[in-house]
Amino acid sequence: MSELSELAVRPWETARLLLRAPTADDLEAVFALHADPIANRFSASGPMPTREASAELLESWLAHWREHGYGYWAIASREEPQRLIGFGGVMNRCVAGVKGLHLYFRFLPQAWGQGLASEMALAALELVFDTLHEASVLAVVLPQNTPSRKTLERIGMLLKTSSEGGSLVYEMTAERFAQIPRTPPAPTPFGA
Repeated sequence: MSELSELAVRPWETARLLLRAPTADDLEAVFALHADPIANRFSASGPMPTREASAELLESWLAHWREHGYGYWAIASREEPQRLIGFGGVMNRCVAGVKGLHLYFRFLPQAWGQGLASEMALAALELVFDTLHEASVLAVVLPQNTPSRKTLERIGMLLKTSSEGGSLVYEMTAERFAQIPRTPPAPTPFGA
């Protein structure tokens, strides 16, 4: 089995997180997170209105895994692997008019302020540069999403440009990633 195909069957672990491919059984967790108005306060589309919309979102993630052998992870703490606290990772997408390999993360509010997004994002960047051998990864955020912007900056991503619609585009290149420390930075303070 190739290293890439193993990603779909074995969990990826960090110091505190268990990252695994999502399954159809994760639909309720996808809906709970993406329908939560607090967790989606900086989402351009707002909270997800229906389970059907969540099912479509989850199916797009599963299709990416089937096609590419990687994608957004279902995220749990290693202490409670059965309870999902978020979703995130990298996928090939077009976000706000910008095509490329995109980093994404969204966590339940109870998991904020602990540095978990940084920890997951660094694992995703390791996947991008050490396993997939890609040249760069992007992240697109709204200007007012200060917590996510601070997280991206703390892991070493640089503001590249603005996209269509005024979103901010951050980038990490393979060359830059090779020069940054591999330890998670300090957490973004809650409510930042």
